[in-house]
Amino acid sequence: MSQGSVGAPDVVILGGGAAGLSLAYRLVETAVATVTVVEPPDGPARPAERTWCYWDQGDGDDSDDGFGEAVAATWPLLRVHDPDGSPLTVDPAPARYRMVRSTAFEQLVHARLARSPGGRLLRATAHTVRDVPGGAEVRCTAPGGRTLTLRARLVFDSRPLRALPPARTQLLQHFRGWFVRTRTHRFDPAVADLMDFRVPQPRHGLAFGYVLPLAPDRALVEYTEFSRTPLATAAYEAALGHYAREVLGLGEFAVESAEQGIIPMTDARFPRRTGTAVFRIGTAGGATRPATGYTFAAVQRHSRAVASALRDGRAVVPAPHGRRALAMDAVLLRALDTGRIDGPAFFTGLFRRTPAHRLLRFLDGATSLREEWGIGLRTPVGPMLRTALEVPFLPRRTHPAPGTGESHR
Repeated sequence: MSQGSVGAPDVVILGGGAAGLSLAYRLVETAVATVTVVEPPDGPARPAERTWCYWDQGDGDDSDDGFGEAVAATWPLLRVHDPDGSPLTVDPAPARYRMVRSTAFEQLVHARLARSPGGRLLRATAHTVRDVPGGAEVRCTAPGGRTLTLRARLVFDSRPLRALPPARTQLLQHFRGWFVRTRTHRFDPAVADLMDFRVPQPRHGLAFGYVLPLAPDRALVEYTEFSRTPLATAAYEAALGHYAREVLGLGEFAVESAEQGIIPMTDARFPRRTGTAVFRIGTAGGATRPATGYTFAAVQRHSRAVASALRDGRAVVPAPHGRRALAMDAVLLRALDTGRIDGPAFFTGLFRRTPAHRLLRFLDGATSLREEWGIGLRTPVGPMLRTALEVPFLPRRTHPAPGTGESHR
């Protein structure tokens, strides 16, 4: 096996998923560093196309994210359904819910890297990362088998962890979705169904439907569970079939494609720094919000914060989520896992009793202590207080690895 050396950029980013590409986008956009993104070559190591959803301000190219051309769909209204079928539609203005497909996002960022004199995309499989004087070194294998050595001032690693850190509570958000086309118009393209609890509930945890209309006759229809273990594909298919035919009443439809995934919902402490010059980002760095599974919006905030830190010459990378938000999530995860609160009632109650724009800010970790206190008073106070008193004394245990990939939210 031959060995070569590649010139040293300021930053090497390992992994071309949402976290790695988002950070690369911000760094070349602000021109604060030269960047090399290392992505696996085509083959089994590259994940299938994924869907990432989030909410932000603005519209299209004028939105805060700057990804207007990669946004596949936008919804101004959100809806939840109680288990008894009662719908609640809310307007979270000025926020809108958005969908980005990974292929379009990759094309956008790859084009930006190609146009930037400080940007580079390298197709290779990264193996080892270690500190060296003045930075870090990455050993990679190119598609032809040649070994490459990259050196950089900083390395940001977004590759999935082999195992999650010890946690007091670990649930999984696991799902399967169908992209469907119906024979007649069945969907309202202005409304996204975030949580539809009109599906049979599991003995442990909770389940809901999730519908993102792409046109009057097209949508992503998904079945999701929050529980300790994932299902077999056949079980997801059966649940999706029931939801699409019996609950949504879609009539005749065709499944054009499917996607499936697992998102960790854990109060584990994710190490953000694994070396003097090596940092973890994305789900591996704790960007996934424990109580909701949302990751994409946090990744954008974190990418902007990293770019700002590099611009200002700071070597400390901030945490993706604040301590207060993580503490609240730890309590909610424990309350859900013990069954002290009814999951469907809890989430539909939040939407019914809290203004939509404030609730979305709360889920993003952007609310003040006063706002969070007000939201907390609208939850089951007794069970939540009991859980809050219990959580600090619970031991952190190693849980079975879920085989997670990237969050699609």
